[in-house]
Amino acid sequence: MIISTGIDLAEVDRIQAALEDPRIGTRFRDRVFTEKEIAYCEKKQRGKYESYAGRFAAKEAVMKALGRGWGARVRWLDIEVARARSGKPEIVLHDKTASLAAELGIRRWALSITHTKEHGLAFVIAQDE
Repeated sequence: MIISTGIDLAEVDRIQAALEDPRIGTRFRDRVFTEKEIAYCEKKQRGKYESYAGRFAAKEAVMKALGRGWGARVRWLDIEVARARSGKPEIVLHDKTASLAAELGIRRWALSITHTKEHGLAFVIAQDE
């Protein structure tokens, strides 16, 4: 059964500008993306920033589905976009964010990510089974 949904659209140019900013780029990347997400995006020859934008949108979509923004119980690094063996993206929650999802009865996530040169879009469905 569907508990909630979330959707987000991220501008690739804004994500790229934040990541390339000499003052905040490294801090932004390390606060928002996990080591595995960074490794995945950085190995992309083309589409690196589109991949970052898609993952950023996925994290925001999860926050919306949880009914919370970034804060004490929902942290950027506790929401991870992983890859199944098939290559399909999937949501993996950690620590406090995983606990919150369990309290809300969320047991599974369905995730779809798409992007163009300009935007990364993600849609999530939070399910109880």
